[in-house]
Amino acid sequence: MDKKVVTTGILAGLAMLIVGIVLNWLWGVLFPSIALEYINPALFRPWSDPLMSLFFLYPFVLGFVLAWVWDKTKKLFEAKSEFERACKFGGAYWVIAGIPGMLITYSSFQVSLLMVLAWTISGFVEAVVAGFIFVKKNP
Repeated sequence: MDKKVVTTGILAGLAMLIVGIVLNWLWGVLFPSIALEYINPALFRPWSDPLMSLFFLYPFVLGFVLAWVWDKTKKLFEAKSEFERACKFGGAYWVIAGIPGMLITYSSFQVSLLMVLAWTISGFVEAVVAGFIFVKKNP
């Protein structure tokens, strides 16, 4: 695997983890009902469950996958600015995976529409942040 893909994958994973933690905290402050859903054991595992450690692995796996996809498709995402290019890439990923994923989440799991909307917005922001890292580090 190309060194640029590995390094940008790690950076994107770290950035998405940090952004995700901050946004989840913010959603809980702005909408306390979301914070209550997270502590509902009928919906989510408790943090003491060892499987919850995989929560921290997810953004890195996604970071590597998106870094690889970026490396193969970056020529398709031309724009006037780096930010616009990052938005195009992040938006493309979000439309392909984020929206359908959140639709099936809302239809299949007993989580609120507010939580699904928060996850949908967070997913878009995280994808754009990852896209910006790819644009800067692997143009």
